[in-house]
Amino acid sequence: MKSIRIFITGGTFDKEYNMLNGELYFKDTHLHDLLEMGRNTVPVEIRTLMMVDSLEMTDEDRDLIAHQCNQADEEHIVITHGTDTIAKTAQLLAKKIKNKTIVLTGAMIPIKFGSSDGLFNLGSALAFVQSLPHGVYVAMNVRFFKAENVRKNRQTGFFEEIKTS
Repeated sequence: MKSIRIFITGGTFDKEYNMLNGELYFKDTHLHDLLEMGRNTVPVEIRTLMMVDSLEMTDEDRDLIAHQCNQADEEHIVITHGTDTIAKTAQLLAKKIKNKTIVLTGAMIPIKFGSSDGLFNLGSALAFVQSLPHGVYVAMNVRFFKAENVRKNRQTGFFEEIKTS
């Protein structure tokens, strides 16, 4: 079984809650714990590229993600990412990367809150990356979307397909 590369970039997925001031912040990734909780048996190679809120992600950050994807030996890549700009990053990767299957995923609720969608989204992303053809996708809420036609609906809090004519 081939290994899946997982790149960590931050986002709500890995945020912690400061009970003293109510702010969210980054300490360390929770990915190893999630893989253990989900009883993952697929070989993975994990690398933290950055720990940033996606609203603070720069074009240079996105270029670094693209570079790391292109340099990775693995053909299947999952990227944890903040949901606010996940579609923007997916669209850039779709332009810059060929011959790989890349699935970006995130969480609307931090893992540390206990009722997060992150574990479920991560499991879906790991399954989708093994079964979809080459391309770049966003996996959220048990669905996958092609990078070119996805957006976050800020009214509903769900991702949706952009209808093209």
